[in-house]
Amino acid sequence: MPINLRAIVNAHSGPVELERATPEARWQVKGAAPADLVKTGPGMYSLVQDGRSFRALVLKHDAGTGAVRVRIGAHTYTVRLQDERQRLMELLGIDRKAAAVAHELKAPMPGLVLKVLVKEGQEVQKNDPLLVLEAMKMENVIKSTGQGTVKKIHAREQAAVEKGQLLLSFE
Repeated sequence: MPINLRAIVNAHSGPVELERATPEARWQVKGAAPADLVKTGPGMYSLVQDGRSFRALVLKHDAGTGAVRVRIGAHTYTVRLQDERQRLMELLGIDRKAAAVAHELKAPMPGLVLKVLVKEGQEVQKNDPLLVLEAMKMENVIKSTGQGTVKKIHAREQAAVEKGQLLLSFE
């Protein structure tokens, strides 16, 4: 039984169906002739498909989203791979983007709030620094897990906090 995978190229184009006959076999475009793919260096590949030769360079791989940025010739593509389970979760609205939106930030450990780096009403993006928490004589920069707007700052600088204590609220 073939194993199927979907590749969404540049987000706006339709998906490309990929398949392989066994878990050890190479992935190929469903219904197309097999391609010859050879790794030529770190992140560099040589691809021969239908008698045409291409050089491909992997620019970035984001394991969290499953997205890969690839340059083939003068064109750059963003490819996101989905298996059947991931496709169904997205169809049902249970995707990672929805889970990444947090409405509260709670202290991950007991410690001392050294500095609050945001203000109420400020918009934040994923991985933006929010505050500095000292715990066990180490300074930890607490970052945003998604995008949003700071609704209320509950933490005070130089104040001790317990694990699970509410630090920030988001809209």
